[in-house]
Amino acid sequence: MSLRQRLEDLPVGQKLLSAVLVLLATVLLVANLSFISAAYWISQENMAPQALHTLGRLIANPALSRVALSSPAAAEELLHRLDGYAPLRAAALYDGQGNVLGQLQQGGEPLYLPLHLEKIASWRIGEFRATQLIELPQEGQSPGHLLLVASSELPSAFYTGTLTASLVILALSVLLWLLVAQQIRRLVTRPILELEALSRQVTREENYALRARRGNRDEIGHLADSFNTMLTRIEAREQQLKRARDEAQAAFDQAQSLAEETRHSNRKLELEVQVRSKIEKKLTGFQNYLNGIIDSMPSALIALDEELYVTQWNQEASALSGTQLDEALNQPVFLAFPSLKFYLNQLKRTAEQHKVEKIERVTWSKDGEPRHYALTFYPLMGGSLRGVVIRIDDITQRLSMEEMMVQSEKMLSVGGLAAGMAHEINNPLGAILHNVQNIRRRLSPELEKNLEQAANAGVDLAQVNCYLKSREVPQLLDGIQQAGSRAAKIVTHMLSFSRRSDRQLAPCELPALLDQAVDIAGNDFDLTEGFDFKGLSIVRDFDPRLGAVPATANELEQVLLNLLKNAAQAIHLRENDSEPGRISLRTRLNPPWAEIQVEDNGIGMSERVRKRIFEPFFTTKEVGQGTGLGLSVSYFIITNNHKGQMEVQSQLGQGTCFTLRLPLAASTPGT
Repeated sequence: MSLRQRLEDLPVGQKLLSAVLVLLATVLLVANLSFISAAYWISQENMAPQALHTLGRLIANPALSRVALSSPAAAEELLHRLDGYAPLRAAALYDGQGNVLGQLQQGGEPLYLPLHLEKIASWRIGEFRATQLIELPQEGQSPGHLLLVASSELPSAFYTGTLTASLVILALSVLLWLLVAQQIRRLVTRPILELEALSRQVTREENYALRARRGNRDEIGHLADSFNTMLTRIEAREQQLKRARDEAQAAFDQAQSLAEETRHSNRKLELEVQVRSKIEKKLTGFQNYLNGIIDSMPSALIALDEELYVTQWNQEASALSGTQLDEALNQPVFLAFPSLKFYLNQLKRTAEQHKVEKIERVTWSKDGEPRHYALTFYPLMGGSLRGVVIRIDDITQRLSMEEMMVQSEKMLSVGGLAAGMAHEINNPLGAILHNVQNIRRRLSPELEKNLEQAANAGVDLAQVNCYLKSREVPQLLDGIQQAGSRAAKIVTHMLSFSRRSDRQLAPCELPALLDQAVDIAGNDFDLTEGFDFKGLSIVRDFDPRLGAVPATANELEQVLLNLLKNAAQAIHLRENDSEPGRISLRTRLNPPWAEIQVEDNGIGMSERVRKRIFEPFFTTKEVGQGTGLGLSVSYFIITNNHKGQMEVQSQLGQGTCFTLRLPLAASTPGT
């Protein structure tokens, strides 16, 4: 049992006596401490300085000071005479030059005294005892000085007198406490004990006619009056109980006649309870079944009452909002699901007007990635129930598939257009390139036929060639041939859209293929003047679980070279070069796909450009620097020839990431 509990269990009289005793002891202790503190303060502030001053005036006598300053031995002798003087703790004597001649230390640990007069000022700042610096005059010489340090101890007689006075006060306090204890016992303890004895007698004898003796007009006297009043009321209540007991006996006889009827009713109620229990079990099982169905749904389902407080909440809603079921129930929906607070107006219209509200697309962040959702608000109507049901569907994959389908439709439509255009362009393009070649042959002096025709016409072929060179006609022919070759390359790309791949896919090691593409890009691509592809940082992150993947190596290498080229150009176009250029190459095993990612920290692209990036002839480069077919052909190779997928994520100023997905199992060509 703790001390506090023991004190609380003491009788009232002992509690009062203990309080008085503690009070007297506290007053005595505080008085003694205050007296000692006051005496010490008076001693240090008044008596000690006066004693030091008187002692200093005696030693400052010219006859005595002259002898003391004459030599260190005389100084030590003078200070030795002061040994035993109680108010003095330490003393030091300095000559006219300020050097110490002698020191005196008495009582306790030695004090540090300055060895030169100049250090006394700084020493006295940190000294808590009273000090006196007295000047000792010398005829014809600089005066000497005497440093006196007062003792911080009080005389022993003071402590003896204080102890004696404390004992006398203690004895008087004990006598006073005994007197107070006697009065407390007479005025407090005895009336309480009498009242306690009376209460026990009433309990033992059950005699409520007894009464307590009236005491003084204090709290105990009022308690006795209240006890008497309680006994009076209990006595009256006892009489009422007797009358009620008689009436109860009569009622008991009447109840006996109703007992049989009650037993019969109880049997009927028992059967009803059993039926109700079975119904409740079935309802509970059905409720659990419905909850299991709701929790198993991939959509988030939330039920609200008319005040938009949550009444139902499935697991998908918890995963999407981050709020658990027990935290969400009976809470306003905008607190349980903060992202829905922007649609409170639609929720209110649904609840009040019983209209279905739809939000086709919203974008929220989940697991650090943006996801797209469709919201539908249904009015809840059934019997007395009113409210709203919220369904939240994740449409991210659907939007991605729709985007891929739109892109595929574009590619198919452009494929047919490309086939027709390519055949129409090839004929005049072949004639242009063939005629350029014939012109070069007709002007060549190495052919006998040319020399013969020039001689018949009376023209010097060498002079004609000199004229043509001076007019830069050969350079013009070179330009025609280069433009024709470039057009032929475009036609070749266009034809690839209209042809189905009949190539046989072979197992390829993606890490080796990526490394080979990086080597070719570093050796072959000279993207812009003064820009070196080898200066970029290539980060490789290859999944060791990924084995060989069925693919056409040269086509896949063409796609990777195109992506590396675009990444390097995007990095070169950055305005801020504080971060070094970096291209990250990754492979991942994500059944049923093998994924390849090419990510750069270049300038990135806007959402408008990202949606059109795979369209044929769409380019953001200047005229003459790009055909707009590189990514289109790459998309065609991945989706058509390899039956895979190609996606891109990008943000302006943050870089671009292309993701290629190749099926792990090769499909039948042409399917």
